[in-house]
Amino acid sequence: MILSPVTVSERGDMELRSCCFLVLLCIQLKMADCGVFPELDQSLSVPQGWFPAEHFAYNDPVVLTFALKQQNVKKLEALVRRVSEPDSPEYGRFLSLEELRTLVQPSPDTLMTVRTWLENHGILSCDTIVTGDFLQCQTYSRIAEKLLPGARFVRYVKGDEHVVRSSAPYSLDPDVAPHIDFVGGLHRFPNERKVLRRRKGAEDNVTAEFHLGVTPAVLRQRYNLSATDVGTHPNNSQACAQFLEQYFSPADLSEFMSLFGRSFEHRSAVDQVVGQQGGGRAGIEASLDVEYIMSTGANISTWVFSNPGRHESQEPFLDWILLLSNTSAVPWVHTISYGDDEDSLSLAFMQRINVEFMKAAARGLSILFASGDDGAGCRQVSKDKNVFRPSFPASSPYVTTVGGTSFKNPFQVTYEVTDYISGGGFSNVFPMPDYQVSAVSNYFTSSVKMPPESYYNRSGRAYPDVAALSDNYWVVMNRVPVPWVSGTSASTPVFGGILALINDQRIKRGLSPLGFLNPALYQLHRSDTDALYDVTEGCHLSCFDDKVLAQGFCAAPSWDPVTGWGTPNYPELLKSLL
Repeated sequence: MILSPVTVSERGDMELRSCCFLVLLCIQLKMADCGVFPELDQSLSVPQGWFPAEHFAYNDPVVLTFALKQQNVKKLEALVRRVSEPDSPEYGRFLSLEELRTLVQPSPDTLMTVRTWLENHGILSCDTIVTGDFLQCQTYSRIAEKLLPGARFVRYVKGDEHVVRSSAPYSLDPDVAPHIDFVGGLHRFPNERKVLRRRKGAEDNVTAEFHLGVTPAVLRQRYNLSATDVGTHPNNSQACAQFLEQYFSPADLSEFMSLFGRSFEHRSAVDQVVGQQGGGRAGIEASLDVEYIMSTGANISTWVFSNPGRHESQEPFLDWILLLSNTSAVPWVHTISYGDDEDSLSLAFMQRINVEFMKAAARGLSILFASGDDGAGCRQVSKDKNVFRPSFPASSPYVTTVGGTSFKNPFQVTYEVTDYISGGGFSNVFPMPDYQVSAVSNYFTSSVKMPPESYYNRSGRAYPDVAALSDNYWVVMNRVPVPWVSGTSASTPVFGGILALINDQRIKRGLSPLGFLNPALYQLHRSDTDALYDVTEGCHLSCFDDKVLAQGFCAAPSWDPVTGWGTPNYPELLKSLL
């Protein structure tokens, strides 16, 4: 496990130091009921805008999610490698959900120990999932605080929103701790991804022959999608996820397609919503995701996973993870515009979620995450020391991470340059996977513009893997066309739709879906290929200090930690991945 240069101990959070002191005191006094703190490194800071209202009522309900220890994680990791590497004889031989359950389900001892522990505290109302490795239980705050010593539930408010979180770290019974990775529903505030609006200045002289922003027609022109490049296979599908009361509007989607989908065959309605789809005003994030995955992955059956986070102790992202492991037949491509800072999350949480991505890869699912809109990010660890701030799940080695680009001329279909917001960098948690070692090594040896090494962990998982346009999109929201929408929340569904088109052609030929893309993606560049447009201009944001002067990493020939391998050239990418 790689933690340098930003280790957990360097986070400097006051509550973390306080917790460590309590644990050391507990050990020194040899207190029998000290327990085990599985997420002691979880940040307990309250995000901006949230305020404590009152101590959570003594008898109010809470929902706790127990991540049970899985079996055969090393076997799962080896299996993912075999089914994802194109040179492997097992490439594309994915597991069914039931076969996956047989591999990873918790041991009978784990199930018995945890169930007995819960029942002894009067917790009987629990649901499990197909793979058996999560329990979601309903109880009351007074019982939860006894079950998890140290936890103290507080109601936090932000405008009309309410969440319930523990203001202190929880502990587990020492006999139970070896059977649980973490408990959800206590920490991790809902992370609301903001879509950017970047209005073009008056100095940009727009003439009639120029386009006035990115639309499906502009994307199809740039990435060489013809009018006939649409999905037709009945067994193909794609999906996006929406969180935190972010809803798409079926009427908006229909309006968007009538305005912008005239030149290609398409669908104007989502085929399936998994979860609760709310009413009221549509969210710009959800509208962007649905409208662009369905216009790039045109005419392909589309699902929306909707996790509104309505229960006060619900973690919507975690609930989406549970939905994947509880649904036997799911789409082959999933795009998610969600992320959080690595240093705000516990190692136990990130490591376990990483295993969940392995499970998805074993089933043949392509999971794409936005790289974020903060460039390299920046975090102050002491008065005179800043470091870059990697994002998770973008930094997971088992997802494909999508960065962002802009047109060189914002109103013409030109070549692409770096979008300065494009997230990218190197994980402080996950080591660099084998599939990208050669590409990253080449970047280090060939790039002339590099920030100081003290700012990042050069041996960590590097991201993004690919990119697409992320600037100046049109979106229809609440029946109104809205311009100047930007962010990797746009580039991710665009790239996902293109992968879904490639899956369509593979399935027609009797081949497997692409599954976990990265091993095949990085292998493409061992040979001369035009499958991706290389982005070689521009740098992204980072720290505003005298060492890096607000510049993080810069684009370079071949792979770079700003735009990955570049943006899709559909006909050549299709040829390479067939």
